[in-house]
Amino acid sequence: MPDRPPHHSAAHGRVALPDRQRSPWFELFKRLGAAIGILVGTVLLVYVDREGYTDNNDPTRAVDLVDALYYTTVTLSTTGYGDIAPVSTQARLVNAFVITPARVGFLVLLIGTTLEVLASQGREMFRVNRWRKRMAEHVVVIGYGTKGRRAVDTLVQHGWDRDGVVVVDPRQTAMDDAHADGLAIVIGDATRRDVLRRARVAEATQVVITTDRDDTNVLATLTVRQLNPEAFIVTAVREQENVPLMRQSGADSVITSSDAVGRLLGLSSLSPALGSVMEDLLTYGEGLEVAERDLLVTEVGKAPQSLPDQVIAVVRDERVYRYFDPVVTQLARGDHLIVVRPAQELAWAPRPGTHGEASASAED
Repeated sequence: MPDRPPHHSAAHGRVALPDRQRSPWFELFKRLGAAIGILVGTVLLVYVDREGYTDNNDPTRAVDLVDALYYTTVTLSTTGYGDIAPVSTQARLVNAFVITPARVGFLVLLIGTTLEVLASQGREMFRVNRWRKRMAEHVVVIGYGTKGRRAVDTLVQHGWDRDGVVVVDPRQTAMDDAHADGLAIVIGDATRRDVLRRARVAEATQVVITTDRDDTNVLATLTVRQLNPEAFIVTAVREQENVPLMRQSGADSVITSSDAVGRLLGLSSLSPALGSVMEDLLTYGEGLEVAERDLLVTEVGKAPQSLPDQVIAVVRDERVYRYFDPVVTQLARGDHLIVVRPAQELAWAPRPGTHGEASASAED
């Protein structure tokens, strides 16, 4: 991961929402080009008709290119000293019907650009303030590399709104990627409290930590847990030996990326068919999906093996049991099921139930 930006950086901790307009530099240079075009065109117009102008300070001297440039600048800026003035009928008509509209257009460009810059800054401040007010029960993704993007893609594919995801990352490339994906980003170091506060971590329901350094992940996990004791924290680590440290730091779930990839590679080498099935389970939208769903009223008291879905685990009292564990021989109200099912059956079906049936919640 690149070195963290210095704490005195102007961009540190800044909230950046995805831009919905053209590049401001494009707009600026476009208007600047138009202003220069008006200026150059007016200078040429005055110079070509220079015989119709006089220098009141020296009427005997002919108006030259410098005089034309001087007259144009003071005229377009509405300063109008009057030392150079049109005297012929043609020059006065050109001033009335050509240069005056050009002056108005020039002023509109300058004033309009200034007002738009101020208005755009005001709009951006308003957008950020409105975003902060409505941002709650959201997901914070710390680190927007390959793992972070895949995590967000999975959330979105299963129905999570992009407006409910906030990225935290100090890198310019991460900001560009997040904006390209329609996500808000807080630019800064996720191990700092002020940065996480701007991401409203205290109101988040889930935090996904996926930077490329285990030490950064540990510090970020500790800071997140201090700010939000209730959030569900999912953290990635590169090395298996760091898993206990990550759990002690407050992570609820720890994914070991190097071990997971290595195991999948090994399984694919030993059994290509098994590797294909594992890859299928990890691929969204086709083949098989792994999902969690509520227990239905009609399923209370049954054995996990007897259900239409292929149950592989049961969640009871926030603990996960394998389907063959004696503790879950009979399913009870409040249980949740981890199942394998065809992708077309909506792995994360709307609650309650998966097919319109009533769920057997703990409150029933």
